[in-house]
Amino acid sequence: MMSGGYTSIDNPKLSGSVPAVPDQGHVTVKFSESNLQTFPPSEAQGKISIAAGPPRDADDTFSKSGSGAGSGSGSDESQPSGWLRPFSIATYKPYFDIDTADVLDRIKDSLFPFRDSFNEKTASNPDLYGPFWICTTLIFVAASIGTFVTYIAHKLKNKEWEYDINLVTWSAGLFYGYVTIVPLGLYVILKYFSAPSGLVPLFCLYGYSLFVFIPALCLSVVPLEIFRWVVAGVAGFMSATFVALNLRAHIKSAGERWFLIVAGIFLLQLALSVALKLYLFTVTV
Repeated sequence: MMSGGYTSIDNPKLSGSVPAVPDQGHVTVKFSESNLQTFPPSEAQGKISIAAGPPRDADDTFSKSGSGAGSGSGSDESQPSGWLRPFSIATYKPYFDIDTADVLDRIKDSLFPFRDSFNEKTASNPDLYGPFWICTTLIFVAASIGTFVTYIAHKLKNKEWEYDINLVTWSAGLFYGYVTIVPLGLYVILKYFSAPSGLVPLFCLYGYSLFVFIPALCLSVVPLEIFRWVVAGVAGFMSATFVALNLRAHIKSAGERWFLIVAGIFLLQLALSVALKLYLFTVTV
C-alpha cells in the first residue's frame, strides 16, 4: 500500500525477499589474552635497563671486541676455513693486536740477551707487529746510513758521488728474507727432532733479535774501520746470544745434538752482522 511516498509490503513471503534467520540461541565468543605489552612497562623484565641505547638496526662494528670473542655466528661464518684460512687477513689479526708498552718491553728484553726469559713472556701472545716494523726500519736505516757513509767518503776526497739504489733492494731482501727463511728452516729442523716449537714464536723471536742492529748501524757512521768492526761484532754477539739462550731450553729436548743446533743458530746470527759490515760499511772510493 502507498502512504506518504513509501511502499510497504504486507506479504513477507513474496518472491525475492530474504527469509529471516532462525534464532539459534545465545553464542558466547571468547577472546584469548593479548600478547601486546603495555608501554611503558610497569616493571623491568630480564636484563632490560632504563638507560637509553642505540636502535636495534644501528651499526655496532666499532663497539665489538677486536678478538672476535663476542661476535655472533654471522662473522664466524664469513671467515674462510680449511686450506683457505692462511690466506685470510683475519687469521693474522691477533698477531698485530698488541699494545705499544708490550712492544717496548720486548725490545728492552732483546737488549739484555742473558735474561733468556723472552720466550716465556711471549708464549701466550707472540706478535708479528714488532718484527715487521723492526725489519722495515732496518731496511731504511741501513740504506740511508750506508748511503751517507759513502757520500762522506767521496766528499772528503773530492770525488764525484752517485746514489746506489741497490742498497734499498739489498737491505730489503736481506732482512725480510732472513727473518722469514731462517725461522722456517729452524721450525722444520725442530719438528724433525720432535722438539716443541711454534712458527709464530720463532718469527717473533728472530724479529726482535734484529733490533740491536738499528743503533749499531747508526754508530757505524763514525769513519773508523776498527770502530765499525767492534760495533758490528758487539751487535752480532748480543743478537746471537739473545736467540741462542732463548731457544736453548726448547732445543734441549731434541737429544744429544741440541748443542750443535744452538751453535749453528749462534754462528748464523753472527754471520748476519759480518754481512752487514762487509756490504754496507766497506767504503771504496
